[in-house]
Amino acid sequence: MSDLYRPKGLSSALSYQDPKAAYRWLETAFGFEPLFVILDGDGDLAHAEMSYGDSVLMIGSEWSEEHKSPRSIGGKNTQSVHVQLAQGEDIDAHCARARAAGAAILMEPETQFYGDRAYRAKDLEGHIWSFSVTVQKMTPEEWDKASGFTTRTRLD
Repeated sequence: MSDLYRPKGLSSALSYQDPKAAYRWLETAFGFEPLFVILDGDGDLAHAEMSYGDSVLMIGSEWSEEHKSPRSIGGKNTQSVHVQLAQGEDIDAHCARARAAGAAILMEPETQFYGDRAYRAKDLEGHIWSFSVTVQKMTPEEWDKASGFTTRTRLD
């Protein structure tokens, strides 16, 4: 195993009813790389981590009343996970791979006003994911002109 300690940054942690199935599915559907799994005495997945580029995704079970899969709470999501592909990667092929693995595609790949091509999908238990790749680098002034929005660093 490589270095198992993460550098400063963000990681997402998702709860699943069947975390073993989710772990396998996320590799097949979205291309996450397995880092490690921790199994309890019964062979159930206690904790797992996967990587995508420099990012880490943690996979676990529904381990408390506050940690539920969307499948357990009527499909509701309070947040979604965004994954940025490397420039030059084929987002349409990524979407096709996800669809072939059973992902529900919520938004087909389309180019956004800010220069990324993106799609959205639901995984096997209802977590919402978005994926994008930069196809045209744009300045905030260019995307504001294209969208009618105003981009600033701060609110005030």
